[in-house]
Amino acid sequence: MRHGKKINHLGRTHEHRAALLSNMATSLIMHKRIKTTVAKAKALQKYVDPLITKSKEDSTHSRRIVFKYLQNKFAVTELFREVSVKVATRPGGYTRIIKLGARLGDAAEMCYIELVDFNETYVKEGKTPAKKAPVRRSRAKKATAQPEAATAEPAKTEE
Repeated sequence: MRHGKKINHLGRTHEHRAALLSNMATSLIMHKRIKTTVAKAKALQKYVDPLITKSKEDSTHSRRIVFKYLQNKFAVTELFREVSVKVATRPGGYTRIIKLGARLGDAAEMCYIELVDFNETYVKEGKTPAKKAPVRRSRAKKATAQPEAATAEPAKTEE
């Protein structure tokens, strides 16, 4: 029985799965967007989001913890220099999965997984959304406005 077993094994041993997720996380951090299957993307999302949260605090300890998972010093440097600066104010949800459809060969569901703040299509630079005051419309104004318009005389044109 598999009661309470929440991890997706992805058809791999523990060591193979750890290497796969480490390599995919490194690629995601370096390229900001990768194309993969939906199952791998969901597993990667659970793997990389805590690492990005750790990168917000730039200390030797957090760098060592992240390096333990990524095993690539260039990816760690990129994560702490560029990615952590962009996601500093974001409370979570650093990645986005965009589904693409089935792969032609084996009909596997494919998707893009990307870092949210690095896609220029969805990010508006320099603008913060300002809250608008709610517009109140009452029925009384409409009821009184219509009879006035009906009783108004048409404007005469001078010739």
